[in-house]
Amino acid sequence: MNQEVKTKKLINAPENIISEMIEGMVGAHPDMLRVEGETGRAVVAVDGPRDGKVGIVVGGGSGHEPAFAGYVGRGLADAAAVGNVFASPSPAHIAEAARAADGGVGVLMLYGNYTGDVLNFTMAAEELEQAGIAVRHVAVADDVASAPVERKSERRGIAGDFFVFKVAGAAADLGEPLARVEALALAANEATRSIGVALSPCSLPQTGKPNFTIGDEDMEIGMGLHGEPGIRRQKLAPADAVTDELMDAILAELDLTAGSRVAVLVNGLGATSQIELYVIFRRVRQRLDALGIDIHASWVGEYATSLEMAGASVTLMKLDDTLQALLDHPCRTPALVVGAFEKTDIAARSRKAVKAAESTAAAPEKPRELLTEGDVTPAIFRAMMHAVGEEIIAEKNWLSELDGVIGDGDHGVTMEIGWRAVQHALEDTQEDETIEGICKRMAKAFLDAVGASSGPLYATAFLRAGTAVSHRLNLDGAGMAEWLGAACQGIRDRGRAEPGDKTMIDAWVPAVEAAQESARGGGSAIDVLLAARDGGEAGMKATAALESRRGRSAKLGARSVGHIDPGAASTYVTLRAMAAALQKALA
Repeated sequence: MNQEVKTKKLINAPENIISEMIEGMVGAHPDMLRVEGETGRAVVAVDGPRDGKVGIVVGGGSGHEPAFAGYVGRGLADAAAVGNVFASPSPAHIAEAARAADGGVGVLMLYGNYTGDVLNFTMAAEELEQAGIAVRHVAVADDVASAPVERKSERRGIAGDFFVFKVAGAAADLGEPLARVEALALAANEATRSIGVALSPCSLPQTGKPNFTIGDEDMEIGMGLHGEPGIRRQKLAPADAVTDELMDAILAELDLTAGSRVAVLVNGLGATSQIELYVIFRRVRQRLDALGIDIHASWVGEYATSLEMAGASVTLMKLDDTLQALLDHPCRTPALVVGAFEKTDIAARSRKAVKAAESTAAAPEKPRELLTEGDVTPAIFRAMMHAVGEEIIAEKNWLSELDGVIGDGDHGVTMEIGWRAVQHALEDTQEDETIEGICKRMAKAFLDAVGASSGPLYATAFLRAGTAVSHRLNLDGAGMAEWLGAACQGIRDRGRAEPGDKTMIDAWVPAVEAAQESARGGGSAIDVLLAARDGGEAGMKATAALESRRGRSAKLGARSVGHIDPGAASTYVTLRAMAAALQKALA
């Protein structure tokens, strides 16, 4: 069966794949790219950023190459924030890219409309604005298969990034102000529609397993770039019939008439031959010719991939004079070259990249009288958090398998990366560090390592939970319930999910309710945690009956029913590990 297939990749250690890719990419294009910042995840144009120009920052998860760093260069993006495979870059990655791109007149950030990207770019924007950098951001939402037209703001971004990035980059290169660059990016987004078809799955480097299964004779219309299920699965059809189906969906929305002008992108998903892509383009041209629609410019090849997935997408952008001129404006990047620049055109920015205005070091605090009641000392709390990491790592394959059914299959991998970072951070804690201080360390470590949607959610949870018990040295039953309740509320506030949405909240809420009930009855810390564990397990199991309303799996609708939510599963694993570690410590 497909689940048992082990895929083959030319890689070294999976945990080093992103840094090694960036090293190779920058080494291959030293005249175009460099790396700036401490994280090593900000790829910057050698001759792009300059004083007085709006900085263009793009970004997203790896695995879609040449997106996103491949579009860094003169006339397009000034910098790209590079995330882990299929995971958003963290706010730290994004902020470094933005500082490198900042020319003193603001930064426009462009990314696909995915929960993780929205959360992380928003957090980065908040940090940058506090440092005095003007920031606007546009989430590309071009995939017609991912939501109906009346809810198009919910659509995900796929290959339409190509056109939106190109337009925004040209506008910035021409010296347009920030508000105008943003408006033109939004206009390009509004004029762009895409839809794809998948023939085979891809596999994450960390798992080596297909992230979904599909029959040998089947295809999926509307599948997303991370393996998110599409509109429907059906038998493989001839190329012309498949292309017609894709074109019908796009043409139904774009107001095209005889004499309209469009730009066309036929994009391969990673394992589709040029032969097939040109066959698809042939049919796209036939359909447009029949309608009297002029193709002003076209691209055929791999521009937004999904690792080694077989399949393709078609993107059309309806052009007016402004968008056409911006599309034709010269750019020079590893993935896209349009026209040519005069050598005298460019004066590379001479000033150094602006550094963060705020120090990450915590200001010294005045000594406080802390409550000492409770069994959970800071040392025991550290051991509990280390145990959570061990349990998450042990269950990563199960968590990824759950995610592969209704998401992109990387949840276990992402959680492993985050919790390994937490474990490393715990090694640096001081003997007299409080639980609040430990939580701050955990939040920074998880967020910097992960990005994705989990990074901001767990970082907010840790910060809120630590603050809630900042008056305590140790945790008793009431303190543990406070910690859990604040963590849950932080996730709800950051992610805007509610019970019934089929997310981790559906495990957190019953866990907290059970914990608080135990605390009200005078329960000890272990009583509270055992109650939370059982409540979380019940909530996790109940997600199987829910239809997803948030995140990537929301596009599945009724097809998400019958499957446990992976975020709820990792919540249960977390609570189970905390309870077991406390029992061991108190034995």
